[in-house]
Amino acid sequence: MATATEPNDLNPQPPSQAGKDGSELTVVPEDYSLLTDLYQLTMAACYTGEGLDGRTASFELFVRKLPEGFGYLIAMGLTQVFEYLEQFRFTEVQIASLQATGIFSRASDKFWSLLADARFQGNVWAVPEGTAVFANEPLLRVEAPLWQAQIVETYLLNTINYQTLVATRSARIRDVAGPEASILEFGTRRAFSPQASLWAARAALAAGMDATSNVLAALKLGRKPSGTMAHALVMALSATEGSEMQAFRAFQHYFPGSPLLIDTYDPIEAARKIADRLQAGEMEVGGVRLDSGDLVQLSKQVQELLPDVPIFVSGDLDEWKIAELKASGCPIDGFGIGTKLVTGAPVNGVYKIVEIDGVPVMKNSSGKVSYPGRKQIFRRYQDGLIVGDRLGLVSEAIQPGEVPMMQLLFKEGQRVHPPEMLEAIAERTRHSVASLPPELRRINRPSGASVEISDPLQTLTAETLQTYKM
Repeated sequence: MATATEPNDLNPQPPSQAGKDGSELTVVPEDYSLLTDLYQLTMAACYTGEGLDGRTASFELFVRKLPEGFGYLIAMGLTQVFEYLEQFRFTEVQIASLQATGIFSRASDKFWSLLADARFQGNVWAVPEGTAVFANEPLLRVEAPLWQAQIVETYLLNTINYQTLVATRSARIRDVAGPEASILEFGTRRAFSPQASLWAARAALAAGMDATSNVLAALKLGRKPSGTMAHALVMALSATEGSEMQAFRAFQHYFPGSPLLIDTYDPIEAARKIADRLQAGEMEVGGVRLDSGDLVQLSKQVQELLPDVPIFVSGDLDEWKIAELKASGCPIDGFGIGTKLVTGAPVNGVYKIVEIDGVPVMKNSSGKVSYPGRKQIFRRYQDGLIVGDRLGLVSEAIQPGEVPMMQLLFKEGQRVHPPEMLEAIAERTRHSVASLPPELRRINRPSGASVEISDPLQTLTAETLQTYKM
């Protein structure tokens, strides 16, 4: 038996012996099938070897506990899930690469045949993007041959968890800032990867933000990128016999109407000089931006000097900071949100098998219990507000006043509907947030949602616990 320090099937050679420098780590759609954790593939090999691969299985993706301070989540990322499932396949080169690792030396020939012929054949039930969900409620359910339902787990969690986090933060920020505020997504330089920056921009726009500074994301999404100027222009011109005002004039010449960044040196002095130029008719200013300092005091002083010029602020803002700014009564018209939007406490979504060939299954680990069986969210409204959810089995009848939230959106390997436009998703997000009771929308100590576990689901849970084979 290999020791802990010896290389073996699941403990490969160290990177120094791998012969690669990491320069090829750019992901393209053809790579998606391998963008997974090893245990998804080893499980698929086990299922195949044990004759379970073709059994129909159901897995549900849900969050056991919301991030601290969150009263709800806004589901997001489904569009990328469907793109992934539509392109799910393994090339000859990928299969050969897997075989060359030696990890799968005992896998059956059928395992390799399955990979070679792989096309996702299952169904996906999900809440539409922009829908508010709560703890233990499934965001989606995959119904497919066991090996396929297993192997897609990593990619689904990656896109759903991250985009749901950004969408939820965006929705909370919009809720706090109000419908009239201009809110821009500035998170590209702080996102966890280039791919994450694109997903973050999409999720932010789909959850109510007005624009993104990410040029690639904006153009791919059919939007116009938005932003201001950099401190570097002011410093560069100042260092080469120019001045701050010269930098402002140059920027306005090439990009008329764009906000001026006035806090490179002294924002009040900069505002004063701009006011003089405005009064003299030498300048037209579409707005000014403050990125540092005491934003409350600075914005008030700037407004006194530039009463008709919109004030835009940025600098590690989040929903709590925006709430403080709003409460102070300072005259701020817009916000740029970056670091705190695209980073922070994660959404810890999990993906668990709940049924195989019609037999309910569940996990009963300490603190990580999952409910068995395929489930539906039954939501009740009163006067436009959510008054409670019932988590029940798909076989349960819809009770008067209830709306089933999970829909069949991907059937037998194909989308049921064309991809939704961001505007439609953003409107659903707005409606979802507006339908939440005030105690769930609070950013400070929100209360928990009222989610009832149906009697049939409780009964099934108890019965399933009795059938465990240890």
